[in-house]
Amino acid sequence: MNTILKSLLFVGLLSVAPASLADNSTQQFASCLVDNLNGKERKKLAKWIFFAMAAHPEIESFSNITANNYTNSDKAIGSLITRLLTENCSAEMKAAYKTNPQAIEQGFELVGQVAMQELMSNDKVMTAITSYSHFTDQSKINSILVD
Repeated sequence: MNTILKSLLFVGLLSVAPASLADNSTQQFASCLVDNLNGKERKKLAKWIFFAMAAHPEIESFSNITANNYTNSDKAIGSLITRLLTENCSAEMKAAYKTNPQAIEQGFELVGQVAMQELMSNDKVMTAITSYSHFTDQSKINSILVD
């Protein structure tokens, strides 16, 4: 399979909404959020993002996520966010917000990227997301690149 196609798709998915963290206090806040996530919490975030995507009307028929699954996931993430903002990163959040009203949103963009990386780093997910390449006409694509 063409490595270029795999890389482009992978990078495209991970850079959906890259956080602009030019402000130092915003960078410190975002780093605090990510640094205070353990592996289990990253997986919970990944599951929550998956559940959110599966709620889309064009996709929901392919999922068997129950209302109880959604509620339990929302409770876990609500608790996680509360802990991060009030216990682990409260000082960093306050400092960042004073200089940048978008700091909280930007900090959580980085958290979202980390959760997506958690999903994308799994071999089965990478296989599934790159399987389309078996159906691309590689010679046709290459003919444009090697002119």
